[in-house]
Amino acid sequence: MSAPVSPRESGAAEVAHTDAVLDARNTAAAVRLAGIIADAQLDTAGSPRKLPMDLFPDFDPEMVQAVWERALVVGVRAGQLMQSPRFYRDKLERLRRELAGAAYASMARSSGAALSGPAAFPELHLVDDEEARGH
Repeated sequence: MSAPVSPRESGAAEVAHTDAVLDARNTAAAVRLAGIIADAQLDTAGSPRKLPMDLFPDFDPEMVQAVWERALVVGVRAGQLMQSPRFYRDKLERLRRELAGAAYASMARSSGAALSGPAAFPELHLVDDEEARGH
């Protein structure tokens, strides 16, 4: 017969289990993301023989890594925003206003394009007489 488990030990076991499950999910997501990045890298390079050019051997490796990391963050976020701009209308409008307010007029105009058409006015783009989402 085992000794009784204290509430503190029980909580620690629950945290350890949650930690292990979430870490496994994160690892699996990272592997999938790495695969998507590899596919996107090849797709944009055009052919496997062109992949070595992505190493930029003539540039400082630390600078290339810093640019790569920043581009990855921006690219992932752009993909999220692009996938469902209507769900980000308020955020996109706030970002556009911030750009305009900081005198980034050209970027603000480009930013505003994300809010054109169905993204800005989904209620005007009904399909088969269905009610617009959010109404």
